[in-house]
Amino acid sequence: MISTSAYTPRALSVLRIVTGFLFMQHGMAKLLHVPHVAMFDTLQPLSLIGFAGMLEIVGGLMVLLGLFTRPAAFILSGEMAAAYFMAHAPQGNFLSPILNQGESAVLFCFIFLFISAAGGGAWSVDAARGKSDA
Repeated sequence: MISTSAYTPRALSVLRIVTGFLFMQHGMAKLLHVPHVAMFDTLQPLSLIGFAGMLEIVGGLMVLLGLFTRPAAFILSGEMAAAYFMAHAPQGNFLSPILNQGESAVLFCFIFLFISAAGGGAWSVDAARGKSDA
């Protein structure tokens, strides 16, 4: 029987890289308008959503690279929890994110929480620096 546990640190790295890349795009859409999302055309960079965009670009890049993965992922998990409770839950249907468009916030929150506990995986700057449990 083949043990899959040897692949776990690599699978964690793939999850981290893809999540960081997708999350970074949210911030880039808000502040750099790439990719273009029309609802962010009038966004003020020094607003709460603008600050979130800065966290998403910088934190997303750190998670993507696996640099200071645990603290970066923990902060981003908190950002997504705040986003859910501030922007989505007030729309109603607290326990049904599909109805308040909060699915992405919930998923990002718990993926980042997992990454903050698990670390960056085998393919991370943290692992190369000897700062990872992978």
